[in-house]
Amino acid sequence: MSTIDFISLIPVLIIAGAPLLILIIISIFRKYEVVYGITLLSLIISFISIFVILPDIPHNIVPLFTIDYFSLFFSGIILISAFFIVLLSYSYIKQVGGFKEEYYIILLTGTLGAMLLTMASDFILFFLGFEILSISLYVMISFQKAKKLSIEAGIKYLILASASSAFLLFGMALIYTQTGTMEFNTLAIYIKNTGFLSPLIIFGFGMMLVGIGFKLALAPFHMWTPDVYQGSPTPVSAYIATVSKGALMAVFIRFFISIQGAKNASFFIVITAIAILTMFVGNFLAIRQQNIKRLLGYSSITNMGFVLIILLIGGSRGVQAGIFYLITYFIATIGAFGVLSVLSTRAEDIEKRSEIKGLYWKRPWLAGFFTLSLFSLAGLPLTMGFIGKFYVIFEGVKSGLFLLIFVMVVSSLISLYYYLRVVGALFAKQKPELNSEARLPAISYSGGLALTLISAIILFLGVFPGWLLEIIIKWIVL
Repeated sequence: MSTIDFISLIPVLIIAGAPLLILIIISIFRKYEVVYGITLLSLIISFISIFVILPDIPHNIVPLFTIDYFSLFFSGIILISAFFIVLLSYSYIKQVGGFKEEYYIILLTGTLGAMLLTMASDFILFFLGFEILSISLYVMISFQKAKKLSIEAGIKYLILASASSAFLLFGMALIYTQTGTMEFNTLAIYIKNTGFLSPLIIFGFGMMLVGIGFKLALAPFHMWTPDVYQGSPTPVSAYIATVSKGALMAVFIRFFISIQGAKNASFFIVITAIAILTMFVGNFLAIRQQNIKRLLGYSSITNMGFVLIILLIGGSRGVQAGIFYLITYFIATIGAFGVLSVLSTRAEDIEKRSEIKGLYWKRPWLAGFFTLSLFSLAGLPLTMGFIGKFYVIFEGVKSGLFLLIFVMVVSSLISLYYYLRVVGALFAKQKPELNSEARLPAISYSGGLALTLISAIILFLGVFPGWLLEIIIKWIVL
């Protein structure tokens, strides 16, 4: 590898080195605050280094890495999301019994896998990043060993994710058998030159879609989502809903755009059907849900259906709309899970709608943060969620995707019902089931800071989205 190769990989190398540094430190002495500080610092330095390497971008490390504005932008989103989740994890993980420092090692390792996925231009790095992220999630989901529900969720995810990895790997093998290549761009040239898709390639793509569909919780591969979201530590649920799905969506977008999937009638029909099914399934399962973590899990299913629309828009316009929408979804989702995280104690997680009734009368700022996050997820005006949905709808209409846009609008209207039910519980004129102020946990400085920043971002980008849109349009050209 050349010097420029190493320079281009600086953000990744920082995140790869941080877990090793923490391992050395905890082998000498264990100090939770030190490990927490190193984790935050490594995420900040890695994010700053993205701007340092911009003059050398785009740069390809053949055949595995494509380090361009697209991958760096997604890496930045992942690092910011991980930063907020670490802030919200401080008080939550500190309450866990036994060794706690390993949580941050696994979180950084998962973030490394997510960043590798954003840079993948070959099946080898695709699968490597996929497995690093998946294995990290197995541990993070079942991190609360004292809670049976957490162990159960970890086992369920382990079994189903292993099956999805097998589908993904077998699909890649079938495509390689037919084409003799694992590079996305070379595969696209092969498909263009042959002019048709052989049964082996179609079957391979189908198996890959099953593997990716599981990770993104696309219907009908969504069944693990509510159980895993409920059983996981609350910050980990936020990590799964944002960092994990964002990384998979990044590589899926690059792969789908590379092979010009939107121009293939078969791919177009399949993705359209999955998007429609995903939007409706997520919404209808959320309507009667009383558990907020499960509700947010179903909400994430619906939102992934929205994001699939951008694949069919195709080209730079679709990707730009999709990236902005993903940013709005990430911020609002972390905010919603963040409120649940700071309210939870070692004894129990706060996750039922009945448990937050009347929260406004005890902790008005928390109720306000939660309301703002839910309003953004619902896509109400003056929030960044509204701008995100409007952008996708605008580009979808321009591309003639009237059926998908109609389903998206109907799904958004349905989602208002279950989001507003939670908001109604927050402002209900009765004491919450937390009962007394003494049972309400103290809000850590880091948790309060994270929620304040998230709320400010939701409002600011809801009113002044132009500067971010300009950055996305300037950087993301495929």
